[in-house]
Amino acid sequence: MHDAHTATRHSEPEAIFRGRSSQVYDHVTRWLLRGLYRRIAEDIADAAPDGATVLDVGTGPGHLVAAIARRRGDLTLIGVDLSPDMVTRAERNFRPYGARVRAREGDAADLPFTDSSIGMVVSSYSLHHWDNPGAVVAELGRVLAPGGRLYLYDWRRAPFTQVVDAAREHGVLGGRPHRRTLIHTGSPVQPHVVRHVMTNPE
Repeated sequence: MHDAHTATRHSEPEAIFRGRSSQVYDHVTRWLLRGLYRRIAEDIADAAPDGATVLDVGTGPGHLVAAIARRRGDLTLIGVDLSPDMVTRAERNFRPYGARVRAREGDAADLPFTDSSIGMVVSSYSLHHWDNPGAVVAELGRVLAPGGRLYLYDWRRAPFTQVVDAAREHGVLGGRPHRRTLIHTGSPVQPHVVRHVMTNPE
């Protein structure tokens, strides 16, 4: 199993992300993917600027956001997902962290945020679901503040090259050389993941 969350409205949320299936998915991923969430949360906790607003695109039931919240009490954290049932699950999981952590229903290609309002974006196992990576990349570049970073995590075969090409085409996320690394997660279910980091121009 992998943590595949819905991100764009080009198709309806898959059945696994709706209704009672979303509850089962929440419980299963909470335990099976703890190592993966922990590893990514450590990255974000180490890299996020003081007091930043961090957006998780394709948040699903919000376990990654919760893991980040436990490590960094100064951050404002927002999880966005296409599935209203997943957003409901995330809202429940975020209750222990108060008003600084919240969930929103939204489309990765049409985010409900103003220009340059987000300090950092993270997305885990959502990229390979993006029907139009170019539209999503343009939108992430729009909401990211100057110098803001995008952390993408996905399979080796995910369309990272399409993301790079789209960023070049739209003139976003080209502030620093891109960094793509295969990292060890400590999770027996998903022991390795590709991390791709891009930065908005200053």
